[in-house]
Amino acid sequence: MTFPKQKLKMKTESKLNRLALKLKNGLGQKLCPKLSAAAVVLTATVALLLPAKLSLAAANPEPAALPSVAVAKVQRADLYKELRIPAEFRPYVEVQLHAKVSGYLKQITVDFGDQVKAGQLLATLEVPELADQLHSALANAQKAAADYTNAHLVLTRLQAVNKDHPNLVAQQDLDTAQGRDGMTAAAIAAAQADVEKYQTLLAYTKITAPFDGVITKRYADPGSLIQAGTASDTQALPLVRLSDNYHLRLDFFVDVDHVKDIHLGDAVEVRVDSLGGLSSTGKVSRVTYRVEEDTRKMTAEIEVANPQLELVPGMYATVKLKVERRPQTLAIPIEAVSGDKRSSVFLVNQNQEIEERPVTLGVETADQVEMLAGLKEGDLVVIGNHSQVRPGQKVETKLLNPSVKP
Repeated sequence: MTFPKQKLKMKTESKLNRLALKLKNGLGQKLCPKLSAAAVVLTATVALLLPAKLSLAAANPEPAALPSVAVAKVQRADLYKELRIPAEFRPYVEVQLHAKVSGYLKQITVDFGDQVKAGQLLATLEVPELADQLHSALANAQKAAADYTNAHLVLTRLQAVNKDHPNLVAQQDLDTAQGRDGMTAAAIAAAQADVEKYQTLLAYTKITAPFDGVITKRYADPGSLIQAGTASDTQALPLVRLSDNYHLRLDFFVDVDHVKDIHLGDAVEVRVDSLGGLSSTGKVSRVTYRVEEDTRKMTAEIEVANPQLELVPGMYATVKLKVERRPQTLAIPIEAVSGDKRSSVFLVNQNQEIEERPVTLGVETADQVEMLAGLKEGDLVVIGNHSQVRPGQKVETKLLNPSVKP
């Protein structure tokens, strides 16, 4: 193989030889015999000097540039894993409203989708016999009051006579009058209790909302016979279903491996894909503190305010939960760790040389990994393909992460 410097030498010598030959055989002999001899001397001199110059250049080559590698600092950061758990919204409170008394549905003032306030009239039952029973109870109360007035008047008179004329009235008569007075007083209380009973039952014919919410289902229409829902096993038809949709519950189930990472008050991100990826932040409101045996999961709950009714019970959501938190731990980019079975990194030491260092890894996130052992804060680790460099090689560094955001 012929190198560039050898080619230059050969080319120069060739040109000088041709020039000397022309001078010797041609014009040089005609002009001056001494010129030909001078050309020969010049050719020999150049031929001697040129190798010396080329040898000097070869002995002092220009220094080669060091390869540049991307490096990152070992710095502290808040690391955690993010779990995505499916969940479903449900009303904070939901009830089916039954009638306390049997009767025909006279009117119903709401339908599903209506927003109602606490105490608002929803439906009215027609129970004619209750009104009659109330009237009878009122009449009995009036009679009891009249009987008491008469008995109490008799007792008062006898007591007055006995006071003015002792032993004039038999003691038996006084005892009888006093007993009758007590009986009529008790009859008034019983009659009044019956009146209140039927008044209460009559009040049950008006169905009102127990809390603010939304009517989510209507079961009956005017004219329907509504049975009293007074027993737990009754088949009585409810009137409406009322849900508190202004305040929702979002239950999600945490695997047993991450139960230790769930705490009351932890911030949780909630994303609803059906609403265009609507995101909000909530807090863990309560947990069951029990892992179910069949699922090996624990239930946790988030309370979600819904004043504009954007969220609808039954919608699915994704809960983003942070687990295995490592606050202010040593971390490096995940690209710095070799993919071998034995974890190691390439470290650039103070002499700008590559050094292979075994490390112990901890929590791994999408772009960073925790360093448990092998490195210290401020060390420079090589990022990228380790096959481009080798241990002991000198390199130039290009810092990629001058600061790491927590």
